[in-house]
Amino acid sequence: MNRAPKNPTDGTPTPAEPAAAPTPEEGGKKARPEKGAAKGKEGGKGKGGKGAAPGAPGKKPARVAPDNPNFRYIVRLAGTDLDGLRPAGLALTGVRGVGRRISEMACRISNVNPSELIGNLPEATVEGIEQVLGELPTRAPTWVLNHPTDRATGESHHFFGPDLETSRRDDVNVMKMIRSYRGVRHERGQKVRGQRTRSNGRTGMAAGVVKKAAKEAAAAKGKEGGGAAAPAAAPAAPAAPAAPEKKA
Repeated sequence: MNRAPKNPTDGTPTPAEPAAAPTPEEGGKKARPEKGAAKGKEGGKGKGGKGAAPGAPGKKPARVAPDNPNFRYIVRLAGTDLDGLRPAGLALTGVRGVGRRISEMACRISNVNPSELIGNLPEATVEGIEQVLGELPTRAPTWVLNHPTDRATGESHHFFGPDLETSRRDDVNVMKMIRSYRGVRHERGQKVRGQRTRSNGRTGMAAGVVKKAAKEAAAAKGKEGGGAAAPAAAPAAPAAPAAPEKKA
C-alpha cells in the first residue's frame, strides 16, 4: 500500500547539486591555466615578444640615416673616427680630451646645432670645429682647460687627440727626472695619488708566496741530503799535561 507524500514537493525530483571542488587540504590540485591563455596585461605578450608594440621601453629605435646624399657615416676629426649617426654634441666626446662641456662650447662657438647629426655637417664646418678646439685657450676660461699652466712657459693649453697622450707622457717624464714623489711612484708602477696598497695595487711577487716557496725548496733539499754520508766528526780536544811527580 503506497502512502501519499506529506508535502506536495516531496514527490517531485530535485536537481542534483554540483559536486564541490576539492580543496588543497583534501588533496586536490589547482587547475592549471590553459596553454593559450595570455599572461600579464590584456592583449600583450611577454617581454620582448613578437607582439610587442613598436617603441616599447625594452627596444632601441632603429638608427636610420637621413636622405642627405652627402651624408657621411664616418667623420674624421683630430685623428679620430666619429660615428656620423650621432648628434654633434655627443659625437665630439669621442675625441680624447673633449667632454660634454667642451663639445657644447665648441658647437656654440661654431654656430652648430648640437642636436644635428655630425654626418650631415659639411667638411668645412667640421674643420671649423677642430680649429675652435685648437683656439679654446683664448676663447674659454682657464678653469675649463686640461692644462691651465705650463711649467716652462706659464701659458695655458688645452690638449686633445694625440697631443693629449704626448703631453701626459712628457709630464710624467719630468716628474721622474726631478725625482719627485709622484715620479718615483710612477717609476715603480705603484699608486700615485695616495690610495691604499695593503690589499690593492700590489706590484711584483707577494712576500707570503716567496716565503712559502722558499720553505718548500728547503724541505725538499733536506730530504735529498738525508741519505748522504754524515759529516766528519770534530777533531778531539788536546790532552791535558800530566802533573809533575812529588819528590820524597
